[in-house]
Amino acid sequence: MTTPESPREAAVQFLHLVTSGKIHEAYQIYIDMKGKHHNTFFPAGFSALREAMQENHTQYPKKQLKIIHVLHDGDLVAVHSHLTLKAGEPGMITVHLFRFKNGKIVEMWDCGQALQHTSPNKEGAF
Repeated sequence: MTTPESPREAAVQFLHLVTSGKIHEAYQIYIDMKGKHHNTFFPAGFSALREAMQENHTQYPKKQLKIIHVLHDGDLVAVHSHLTLKAGEPGMITVHLFRFKNGKIVEMWDCGQALQHTSPNKEGAF
């Protein structure tokens, strides 16, 4: 059973807060600002990533995140999800990997794959 204090639940709550535009709250509760992220599109440091998240929310205020799988192993949590920026678009597959220390995210990786309206793979993305 998962408690709200578990890294698994913290990762999920962090993503839900960020997606809903509560970025400052998400960072205040879950991020160790001395930590690091590995998104190659933005400068180092969680401050730069927070700014990018705020810009993304301004551009896509109605984005939706549907979590498909959550894997938890020690201090690592992986979240596999379906992110849709605009209604009617297929969205993208995302994977976020978090490393926790003392209840806070100290390291984060993310990657995504754009989805198409149609695919030759009848199994689907999820």
